Amino acid sequence: MRVLVTGGAGFIGSHYVRQAISGAYPALADAEVVVLDKLTYAGNEANLAPVADSPRLRFVRGDITDAEVVAGVVQGVDLVVHFAAESHVDRSILGSADFVLTNVLGTQTLLQAALDAGVGKFVHVSTDEVYGSIESGSWSEDHVLEPNSPYSASKASSDLIARSYFRTHGLPVCVTRCSNNYGPYQFPEKVIPLFVTNLLDGLTVPLYGDGLNVRDWLHVDDHCHGIQLVADGGRPGEIYNIGGGTELTNRELTERLLAAVGVGWERVERVADRKGHDRRYSVDITKISTELGYAPRVSFDEGLADTVRWYADNRAWWEPLKRRAALVGK
Repeated sequence: MRVLVTGGAGFIGSHYVRQAISGAYPALADAEVVVLDKLTYAGNEANLAPVADSPRLRFVRGDITDAEVVAGVVQGVDLVVHFAAESHVDRSILGSADFVLTNVLGTQTLLQAALDAGVGKFVHVSTDEVYGSIESGSWSEDHVLEPNSPYSASKASSDLIARSYFRTHGLPVCVTRCSNNYGPYQFPEKVIPLFVTNLLDGLTVPLYGDGLNVRDWLHVDDHCHGIQLVADGGRPGEIYNIGGGTELTNRELTERLLAAVGVGWERVERVADRKGHDRRYSVDITKISTELGYAPRVSFDEGLADTVRWYADNRAWWEPLKRRAALVGK
């Protein structure tokens, strides 16, 4: 069996690859894993270092919008797991062209290549942000899409293109929509690694607005486990929400991170709220739980403690990234 993992040097993609190579997913026990990654600012070959010597891993540096490159790597592939995306909301607000190019055109390029090559399964990894914001309750997979940022709009567009390749061409596509991920190897522009690394360095951390925006937190290992369940048994043409089951306001999350590092609220700087900042996300995971037996396995307390410990122990990984990206506080 051969698996193509796009964005496999990024945060979530590299976790999936490390798990696949290490034997965590029985269906991939002997699979060849091909990683296609452009190695933009958030892609890092160091994320694959623990499995880099495996004869089952092949790395290809390339852009998912490059039809020639994509056509080459998809040959002989049984499963595509498509993680590659521009994913940072703040960056999409400053400039959305790269998000449309990568997330929309890149996804279409991959889908067409998979169709031409006769790929057996295509899992398109998306986000709960495509639904917009919800005051109460949780989104089911058939909820209307109301994205509010250029990032989430580009992902909603890619979801619809993926669905169209199933409806029009019969390509066996599944779409997954996850809540906020956290864990080791996450690029330090995202809230948890940014806060942890700033606090470890004696810097302040920014808290948007009143701090009452709510997010559901999902450990990256649970997310990848859910993705593999969909790859193994998800029904073609279907969408599956993947959530972690821990909803926190940004203020509550900040309190936990301050406590984990052993500092107080004097290290928090209030900043103006993000443009179009969604108030609350919450996904209903009944479908994936009922059909595929999914349940989050990593408690948030355990997962957060392990994550903070990982960043404390791995300065050599994140310090160069923060210097290059100028991700520093005051």
